[in-house]
Amino acid sequence: MSSRSYAANKIKGQEHWTKKGSDVNLFLWEKRAPGGAKNGTVLFVHGSSMASQPTFDLSVPGRPDSSVMDWFAERGFVCWCVDMEGYGRSDKTRDIFCDIANGADDLEAATDYIAATRGIRSFLTYGISSGALRAALFAQRHPERVSRLALDAFVWTGEGAPTLAQRRKKLPEFMATKRRPIDRAFVRSIFSRDHADCADPVTVEAFADAILALDDSMPNGTYIDMCSKLPVVDPAKITVPTVLLRGQFDGIAAMDDLIEFFKRLPAPDKQFTVMNGISHASFQQKNYKMVYQIMHAYFTQPAPAYTDASPH
Repeated sequence: MSSRSYAANKIKGQEHWTKKGSDVNLFLWEKRAPGGAKNGTVLFVHGSSMASQPTFDLSVPGRPDSSVMDWFAERGFVCWCVDMEGYGRSDKTRDIFCDIANGADDLEAATDYIAATRGIRSFLTYGISSGALRAALFAQRHPERVSRLALDAFVWTGEGAPTLAQRRKKLPEFMATKRRPIDRAFVRSIFSRDHADCADPVTVEAFADAILALDDSMPNGTYIDMCSKLPVVDPAKITVPTVLLRGQFDGIAAMDDLIEFFKRLPAPDKQFTVMNGISHASFQQKNYKMVYQIMHAYFTQPAPAYTDASPH
């Protein structure tokens, strides 16, 4: 992989490995805050078409704070990410689609490992695109492991999502094989399909370099789920504090779909934010620091002095 693809500043990373079941090796990457996790531990969950380090620990010359992991570590958080099975440095040997549910299994195995290694049992959890679906399903299954949940580029039923409408035309292709090839043109299309001006070419190319250094194909499971099996999570069963982040131009995270999801979340501690000038891959957009600030504010929000638990 390119020596300039990943961040290499004051915050040092450490690789970890764990097993899912008896035979699946999962790669985890940790960046620790100087002095420990004063503000908590963030678990970052990647999407359908890229592994975790290119998404969350990218370094781009002339673009300060491209690594969201470094940015949060410098502010007193310990940061973790994990390559889902079928992605990056994790195992790609099983003949399976690697769907949303399998990704939630990966998060269970990853948090088991982090709890055993670092004693952390509850996480500030961020997921993007299909990673948001994985994170939401994980929070639905294990609310005790998620202190706060951030869902970026999320989709619930898929209604009103033009990107998914186009993707459904290829559903027979996705269902015919477990993996799909990717190349530089595909990575560029992530940024051109909604609103091309939202990302600068240097960042897009650095992102593509990092993705393609690890993978030349991706599992089809999340695409199949998002095209034919939504909804895969029930908002009424996501009881943890949750923020929805929706890019202004995102072709997957349809506004009305997200509003209906948001209305059904039972926790009173919930927020919905629209991110100006952002399309889909928010950490690689020109307005990426806006995303950091929104997440940081929600992850450091003081506990309420008053709550009313009585029925209404």
